[in-house]
Amino acid sequence: MSRYHTNPAWEQIFKEYDILSHIHTNGYFEISAKQIVTYREPRLMVKFDHSINLPKIFQENGLAILPISGNSYVISHFENYHSFENIGNEIKYMELPFLESLSADNIKSETIAINCAYASGILSDFLQEDTFLYPTVAGKMGSGNFDFFISNKATTKSMPVSVSNSRIEIDAAYEGASSLALIEAKCDLSDDFLVRQLYYPYRTWTDRISKNVRPIFLVYSNSCFNIYEYKFTNKHDYNSLQLVKNKRYSIEDTTIEISDIQNVIKNIKYMKEPEIPFPQADSLDRIINLCELLAKKSLSRDEITEEYAFDKRQTSYYTAAADYLNLVERGEKYYKLSKLGQSVMSSGYKTRQLKICELILSHKVFGEAFKICLERGRIPDQSEIINLMKSCNLYHIDSNSTYKRRASTISAWLNWIARLTSH
Repeated sequence: MSRYHTNPAWEQIFKEYDILSHIHTNGYFEISAKQIVTYREPRLMVKFDHSINLPKIFQENGLAILPISGNSYVISHFENYHSFENIGNEIKYMELPFLESLSADNIKSETIAINCAYASGILSDFLQEDTFLYPTVAGKMGSGNFDFFISNKATTKSMPVSVSNSRIEIDAAYEGASSLALIEAKCDLSDDFLVRQLYYPYRTWTDRISKNVRPIFLVYSNSCFNIYEYKFTNKHDYNSLQLVKNKRYSIEDTTIEISDIQNVIKNIKYMKEPEIPFPQADSLDRIINLCELLAKKSLSRDEITEEYAFDKRQTSYYTAAADYLNLVERGEKYYKLSKLGQSVMSSGYKTRQLKICELILSHKVFGEAFKICLERGRIPDQSEIINLMKSCNLYHIDSNSTYKRRASTISAWLNWIARLTSH
């Protein structure tokens, strides 16, 4: 049993080893797994896939951590994360062959998502190799030895890092005639990712083979495969990452017509506004992704915060927004999908999106705002939305600043609905 959760454990470690003073003097601090394990299992203490997951003491001091061997790490002011680029709305449809063990309605893990992307031809289409793709190296392995430079946020200069047989994990790799694609896969949406997840495998294999090594990030959510290809313009520079291309795919028909949305709003009956906080969570995609997470198992607030790219404040906002839509319910300790949420999340893409539209538009303020969208062909401006809000008896909104923050959520959700018809 861990003695501490991640945040207090790192607070204690920083205090015991006077880490901030060492970094101020030397620019970095090396720490071993043996030193960490006294407080908590090292694998739980160093896994920060997104910048928002970093412990409080790291965030407050602009720090990050990298492995440099199988049992040691270095802490410094690293520029360790890269923000995902906008991928656009267009979705290319690809079809699974006649397989019984793979289906669009049962993609519950990164491994299954990768297998579906391979079997449906998504990876072949994206990678554009001249020959058949062959699955090759995957799983856990040693990195070998390599050196690189990484940007230091405190000095605006680069600092050297030496890696000696660190442990890496490759989710999948596919080799064609001219290249080896190394794939990092996730089933959670986030604003950024840890560059190490692409760079360490890239350095490991670019030094072992003559073919071009292509770092690929695949994010599967809401029936869509979001694929990003990157390149390192200088293999010795951790921060030389550049996007080559990105595309969205699905193995379901994602076509939704404006008439489909019009039929939803035409048949809407407004519900009584619930006496719960009005949503302050702008990303419908992340609300859906949270529901996908809860479809696998019930989670506490802390578990959602630790497992997903949220801080505690965002966890509260997004679980509350899912509750507002009747997709999630909260027990004494855990959040879980409601019966309605289970039904929505187990349905196909088109049915799911239209049902979520119905849940949104059944709230009068959203329904009336969307009618304005249909009439004018644009989202109402903030002042119009606020006037609508004030006429709809929303629960516990009593200041101009609160109206403005909540109005941004209404605008964002209306934009999400509008984008459904632009694929």
